Amino acid sequence: MAKVAFWALESLKVDTEFWLECWQQPVPGFHLDAVHPLLPACWARVSQPQHQQVLVPLCGKSIDMYWLQQQLPVLGIELAKRPCHEFFIENRLAVNTDLVDGFIAHRGETVCILQGDFFQLSAEQLQGPCLVYDRAALIALPKTMRQHYVRHLRKLLPAGSTILLLSLEYPPAEKQGPPFTVSAAEIRQLFDGCQLELLAIRNLTGQGFARRTFATSFLLEKAWRIQC
Repeated sequence: MAKVAFWALESLKVDTEFWLECWQQPVPGFHLDAVHPLLPACWARVSQPQHQQVLVPLCGKSIDMYWLQQQLPVLGIELAKRPCHEFFIENRLAVNTDLVDGFIAHRGETVCILQGDFFQLSAEQLQGPCLVYDRAALIALPKTMRQHYVRHLRKLLPAGSTILLLSLEYPPAEKQGPPFTVSAAEIRQLFDGCQLELLAIRNLTGQGFARRTFATSFLLEKAWRIQC
């Protein structure tokens, strides 16, 4: 058991280093300049009256948060310093910075980005039932880390929370992630005991993903509604 825990910690360290290196690039390959089309398309089917805020793990400086903060208060979690600053600058939003529970909090009027390790986030830092928006967090992680991520996420979420998860599928033999291919079967296993509904499928074959082009025989992006 100790060996497994040590391996998981080492994997987390490697993934952390990789993520920080991504933000050394002028524009990371996963960043989009426009709101993801599946977000507004699926919003009415995932948003519920009890939701108090939107939680965005591994948020980067996603423009999706600007759209989301017009619907509900947003809490983003981001490891790297640069995207936390650039989100507020690029969207011309006022921001104050302070320290809270081991995180650097970048606070706007309706958006707060906690700079730090998502796995250190506690349930007490959430404000009631959440709508979780995962555009590219799960698919950014290798398999063992995906399990760790989902366990932590499920432990965090108050009753009545909902997850809007965007997954990616391609033949695993044709490409190595990230982003990783995550099958429907794996998603159902990760969220065993939850209610899952497939809301939409985008065929991205030949189009690529975000700023990247994939030479794969098929490439599918799927939107899932998950109620735990």
